[in-house]
Amino acid sequence: MQTIPQALGALTTTRIHGIRRGIEKESLRTLPNGALATTPHPKALGSALTHANITTDFSESQVELITGVHAGVQECLDELVQVQQATMHALGDDMLWVSSMPCRLPEDNAIPLGQYGTSNVGRAKTVYRMGLGYRYGRRMQTISGIHYNWSLPDVSSEQYFGLIRNFRRHAFLLLYLFGASPAVCSTFVAGRQHQLQALNAHTMYLPYATSLRMGRLGYQSDAQASLAVSYNSLQGYGSSLHGALTQAYPAYEAIGVRGPDGTYRQLATSLLQIENEFYGTIRPKRVIFPGERPLHALRERGVEYVEVRLMDLDPFETVGINAQTMRFLDVFLLHCLLSDSPPDSPEEIVALAHNQHNVAERGREPGLLLERGNSTITLKDWGLELVAQLGPIAQTLDAAHGNTDYSAAVQAAIHGLQHPETLPSARVLKAITDQFDGSFGAFARAQSLITRQAMLDMPWSADSQAHFEALARESWDAQRKIEAADTMPFDIYLQEYLSPKRLGVAQAV
Repeated sequence: MQTIPQALGALTTTRIHGIRRGIEKESLRTLPNGALATTPHPKALGSALTHANITTDFSESQVELITGVHAGVQECLDELVQVQQATMHALGDDMLWVSSMPCRLPEDNAIPLGQYGTSNVGRAKTVYRMGLGYRYGRRMQTISGIHYNWSLPDVSSEQYFGLIRNFRRHAFLLLYLFGASPAVCSTFVAGRQHQLQALNAHTMYLPYATSLRMGRLGYQSDAQASLAVSYNSLQGYGSSLHGALTQAYPAYEAIGVRGPDGTYRQLATSLLQIENEFYGTIRPKRVIFPGERPLHALRERGVEYVEVRLMDLDPFETVGINAQTMRFLDVFLLHCLLSDSPPDSPEEIVALAHNQHNVAERGREPGLLLERGNSTITLKDWGLELVAQLGPIAQTLDAAHGNTDYSAAVQAAIHGLQHPETLPSARVLKAITDQFDGSFGAFARAQSLITRQAMLDMPWSADSQAHFEALARESWDAQRKIEAADTMPFDIYLQEYLSPKRLGVAQAV
């Protein structure tokens, strides 16, 4: 077993400069009054099927902004700002909701599914979303967040899975530090069982919550809870997903692939329709070839990067995240990679789920105990222990970059552990209570309007406008080409795409 200082020897300046990151940011498109905008994805934004930077997630009302891959934190953030500016300039009076938890929602079936044109691949994307609606309800799918994609040169699949195991063990720290969804609009929980308390007539909350998005009300599923996926190897992970993608699940068989009128209700009756349906705090990923299944790509060519999926939108940041948070993620991920990472066990997987729910719902509660091994430890003590281990990593990164930005990010985390009232989740609740009479909706709407105006007030050149207009035109051309090239009937296309043989076989990578 090597210690962090020993492992740091392998972290050369060249490798540090080889770190790559990118961001995917989801936001609901809302009307100025804070209600969901149920109109189609604006044409001026381009084709949601083919645009590299601007698409939709579950719904036509859920915009997803995507950066390229960047060597620098600031460069990545700068691109996200520019993509969000382009989006804001095309939205008219609509705005992007700044909170991970949704705005005032209409009836479930009035939340529009993402539409991607008439091609087979476009139609399949909409059917998949229809299936998500049947399985989990459309409300749950309107939750938004930020995904942080990250890689380091010369890391094997085995090492990435070690990182993932440690990330899952220590993810409580990220939920505590960066969770920003302690309250929800009451329309989100209408008709559902929950343990939330009323803050006012239209707002539910928990007093010490950090991230209700990552708690039992968020992206959770009883069906998927039965999937005890192990992250001990690519082979084991692949086998778990393979089974979930190919074995029929009774509750979903009852829904059926098609309704009585013949229209598609979902892609398949398996526990997962496709790989993306698997909800985790972090995923192993690889860039796929056109038409390739993600699991096939992983099995054939190994893990290329990880996708961190538990970050809430920070309502106080114009693009939902800042450079300091990104730098903390870099240090945290390196710690997960460089630390010893014993195999996980079914017992540990259960304990981690308990920890996640407790921190999401009670993370700022004084003295909160978490499960660690066969004993318990307070969140604060465990967090301070972890952050102390991040110091040498941050100093190594600072030396490579010629500044102290990474150490400052670690110091900010120590301050957050010692002063929970300074955390985003506490600040959100304080603003809701002190300034908006306990109304989550009024707070998020006001913050969304401020953000919209801030983006519109930033410099925006004619060249930037022309660049994004060209991207939009090119994306529509690309969609039309895909549609024109389709020759296979949709039913046959689906049968072929979903065939188990296209999932690949386990390889020793």
